[in-house]
Amino acid sequence: MLQQTQVNRVRDEYYPQFLAQFPTLEALAYAPLDDVLAAWSGLGYYSRARNLHKTAQLSVKKLPKTMQELQKLPGIGQYTASAICSFGYLQSVPVVDTNIARVIKRYFALLHVKEKTVIEHAKKLLNHEASRSHNLALMDLGSMLCLPKNPNCQSCPLEKSCQGKNEPELYTQQKKKVYESLELFYAISIQDNKIALTQATGKMYKNMLELPSTDPIEENFLGSFKHAYTKYKLTVNLYKVEELTNKELLWKDLNELEKLPISSLTKKALYFL
Repeated sequence: MLQQTQVNRVRDEYYPQFLAQFPTLEALAYAPLDDVLAAWSGLGYYSRARNLHKTAQLSVKKLPKTMQELQKLPGIGQYTASAICSFGYLQSVPVVDTNIARVIKRYFALLHVKEKTVIEHAKKLLNHEASRSHNLALMDLGSMLCLPKNPNCQSCPLEKSCQGKNEPELYTQQKKKVYESLELFYAISIQDNKIALTQATGKMYKNMLELPSTDPIEENFLGSFKHAYTKYKLTVNLYKVEELTNKELLWKDLNELEKLPISSLTKKALYFL
């Protein structure tokens, strides 16, 4: 949940509710995908929810205990596997998230290096006698002192031996993110207190419920709004349509929408009702 998502949103809202609904791997594994996506609704990056569901189905009793086996599961890469091993299984492995990577790059003055090189240097710095505490401390160091801009080097316990302290921002330069602009056209059609939805098949919101697409007819125009999703900057146009010919329509009760797997984009569109 914390991938690409603010800590406060996860900690205060989504994680407690999700864990209450799916308290074990077994509960998650046997839950319908629609229920999992509904619990994830609004968090975005829904492939995370689908991967989590698949992983639970492949590990109903317990997760594997090695980095290699964990990374064979859907959605688990180097970082997640190392975090599970370090924090869950107390194994002596380095954990390298965004904050720790910044600390490592500055401490060893690593410029324009690949992730593999950062991990190798993290292993060199790792305190094997207290690896879990070491990893947690580096996370805090990166989030509170070794900031991307204006780091507080004077208060840093690694300041004396840090090789990049004289030019700290040199090691945090990133390529400017390039967004792809898309314009979308959706229909809002309501009958007997039910709204027409369809099941998304595209990459953005696969398996989620969304408004049906429509041709832009000016006299039916309701309004438009901007929405950002991963690498896309979207302009969403909404139209009131009395009759739809789409055979794949799913008519859902307006009072039950909060229980459905709908995206934050669709939630924004519903404000136009």
